[in-house]
Amino acid sequence: MKQGNMLAMILAGGRGSRLHELTSKVAKPAVSYGGKYRIIDFPLSNCANSGVNIVGVLTQYESVLLNSYVAGGGRWGLDTKDSGVFVLTPREKAETGLDVYRGTADAISQNIDFIDQYNPEFLLVLSGDHIYKMDYSEMLKAHIKAEADATIAVIGVPIREASRFGIMNTDETGRIVEFEEKPEHPKSNLASMGIYIFNWKLLRKMLVADMKDSDSAHDFGKNIIPQMLADGKTLLAYEFKGYWKDVGTIDSLWEANMDLLDKKDELDLGAYSWKIYTADVSTLPAYIGDKAETDRVYITQGCECSGKVTHTVMFTNSKVAEGATVTDSVLMPGAVVEEGATVTRAMIANGVRIGKGAVVGSADSEHIELVSKNVKGVE
Repeated sequence: MKQGNMLAMILAGGRGSRLHELTSKVAKPAVSYGGKYRIIDFPLSNCANSGVNIVGVLTQYESVLLNSYVAGGGRWGLDTKDSGVFVLTPREKAETGLDVYRGTADAISQNIDFIDQYNPEFLLVLSGDHIYKMDYSEMLKAHIKAEADATIAVIGVPIREASRFGIMNTDETGRIVEFEEKPEHPKSNLASMGIYIFNWKLLRKMLVADMKDSDSAHDFGKNIIPQMLADGKTLLAYEFKGYWKDVGTIDSLWEANMDLLDKKDELDLGAYSWKIYTADVSTLPAYIGDKAETDRVYITQGCECSGKVTHTVMFTNSKVAEGATVTDSVLMPGAVVEEGATVTRAMIANGVRIGKGAVVGSADSEHIELVSKNVKGVE
């Protein structure tokens, strides 16, 4: 079975409101991560590495930067004669007059014509805002072997956290027998990762019917998957064992960055066996000053470090001046910490400057402090 028979659609239109100012001007999938990457790099690189050559990226809110970033697909090698990344925007109008997707299923419904021109046997639907490495071709093999109508990727989560997710209850063969959206008393810990493989002809038929249902939320989790179960279709749970992170909040985005400093480092961004592709930035090599003190620091090209930096991720062109102290923090692209400043358990947004002698964050804080505006230094 050739992978060309599977087309991918990445749902990248989320507002990302829980990331606050980080998504005030850019879409959530375009937010920076891991020194030099953007979140959207992960599903796109996974597609390229899995042999999925045609990818539609469905954008919506604050999408100008994201649209220009993914257009063409050259960064991921998806710009050849037989491959491509295509930006798809909504056509339906909301009450505000703005173009919107009414739900995850509606996002696919509005782009049926795009999908049909490639006549795929299978449709891969992905979320554009998760950090992980995954071989979708292995998931497709499991889907075909089980003769499934749909396959949903799941990951085991601590049972105490299961109520935050869509939970799949399965039988001994891995077939899904019940789907519960954020159950108060979960029966299992298999959480949906928002990664689906559908048999396209069946899904297309269901989407056409769903579009005509005025009572539908036009959502995979609320409508399409429950309807498949009600119709007795075969739904397979594909259990994923690797690293996966939903970076929907400042705390979780910080945690995902801190995970790169862990000795285990399950994600291993430097591995050539499953490379994560991103934009090439023309900048100088990293510079570590003579008086710098560093311990467990993730340093990216263009960084300048002359202060004391501990357990911190420094993104491209971020700077820590002599006499400054940065601990348990994330310095996003172009962030600057000036002389004598102290930064603790904080995320400093793109291009933000922490002035001389300023103090940001606290070791005792429950949540990570996001600093999105320049902080004036001590006079």
